[in-house]
Amino acid sequence: MLALCSKTLRTLSILVVVGGCASTQHPNASAPAYTESSPEIAEQLAVEEPLQSTTLQVIDSSTPDIDAPAIQLTAHQSSLSIDNLPALEQLARDNNPRLTRLYHEYEAAVAKSQYADKMPDPRFGANVFGNPIQTASGSQRANMTFSQAIPWLARLRAEQQQAVLDAYAVHAELEAEALRVEATLRSQWYRLYVLDKQIEIAEANQQLLKSLIAVANAKIATGTASQGDVLLGTLELSKLEERLLSYRRQREGTVAEINRLVARSTETPVVSAESIEPQMPSIGSQQLAELAVQSQPEIQAARIRAQATRWGVEVARLKRRPEFMLSASYYPTDNNRPPSSIVTVGQDPWALGAQVSIPIWRDKYDAIENEAKWRHQAAHNSVDELVDRYEAVIVDLLAEARRSQETAELYHSTILPQARQTLNADQEAYSNGAVEFDRVIRDYRNLLTLEVGYHQAIGDEATAIAKLQQATGGNLPLSNK
Repeated sequence: MLALCSKTLRTLSILVVVGGCASTQHPNASAPAYTESSPEIAEQLAVEEPLQSTTLQVIDSSTPDIDAPAIQLTAHQSSLSIDNLPALEQLARDNNPRLTRLYHEYEAAVAKSQYADKMPDPRFGANVFGNPIQTASGSQRANMTFSQAIPWLARLRAEQQQAVLDAYAVHAELEAEALRVEATLRSQWYRLYVLDKQIEIAEANQQLLKSLIAVANAKIATGTASQGDVLLGTLELSKLEERLLSYRRQREGTVAEINRLVARSTETPVVSAESIEPQMPSIGSQQLAELAVQSQPEIQAARIRAQATRWGVEVARLKRRPEFMLSASYYPTDNNRPPSSIVTVGQDPWALGAQVSIPIWRDKYDAIENEAKWRHQAAHNSVDELVDRYEAVIVDLLAEARRSQETAELYHSTILPQARQTLNADQEAYSNGAVEFDRVIRDYRNLLTLEVGYHQAIGDEATAIAKLQQATGGNLPLSNK
């Protein structure tokens, strides 16, 4: 779908305006902050650069490249599903309902740009007289009129430029939404990975608990343990089963969300990654923010919208200029008079005419122009708002990715090995009667929590990086660790 979208863009060979739009501050809330001393928009928008006609740089002819996910994946294979993240992303680009809707809106905007500068249709009219008009040359039974309205041609060109820019803005919004859908899909994919690891860990701990309960039963038989140890182990097993049920319910919801994003049946099985290895960005937050300002399609769309509203000011200004209409009339006349030396009997008269509108309602046209100028100002403000928002989001996401990375490394290198050693030592000590059973259960709980936390940290890091990719426009430099 995005490939078709880019192909359509290439065919749009219309000159548009790409003049810079500097942000302006209006002095009060009663009138737009523009001078009106000159009829030209370049002077009206005195704080901005003059309009210049140039060819708008369109999207590359190929399908927009969206960087491969910032995660190295090894996917499980199954006879029911051969899903992997790149395949799911491609399905989302092709089938996601919101992307499909935006693509159709883009095609509609392109179609509008192809007729925005066309002249109005000519009109043909005829009047048949119930009682013919009697003239010296004969009876006139009808008249026929052909007319053509001629609007101000500069206004038609300005409307076309605005329509073309609107089409480019919709295309940029389509790309921004594609990045957002992919970031959401990646987040759900990593969540599925975390849930599958949690289920795997819980099932492994079920076996551990059963072995501990077996040891407790053996010690009861020898009189070195009490029934309370078995009851404590059984209670922990029940709690673990409850946790497993919760994980499985969450997994079903996550699979349904993934399938919704790719427009498939919610019951279609999805196989998660066996392992993920997140790669951190190779540049800092300042460079990432600059990259977002340059490459984020949502910011680009807002800038193009600002340019389109600038042409809207020009359209509004030109509406106060008069419009013309040319007409030609023909009057069929009967040859029902005696011959005359004064008039030509039966000759069909014809006439040419011209009309012009008189834009005398100054207050109306002032209000139309002020409306366009305020829309232009608001479009500038939306660009500034987006830039500020993305800068803040990038700082927050980068901090989250670093925190998650440090947490995962700490779990992997220090906390988990120590927790496993503690559990193994206390298991052996319990077998020898050196420690109580509740201490072993406490060690087991700690290890379960830490193992879940380790994979959660990996998933959080991967999710933050996926959102960073979306924020920077899909072009995120990654480290080669």
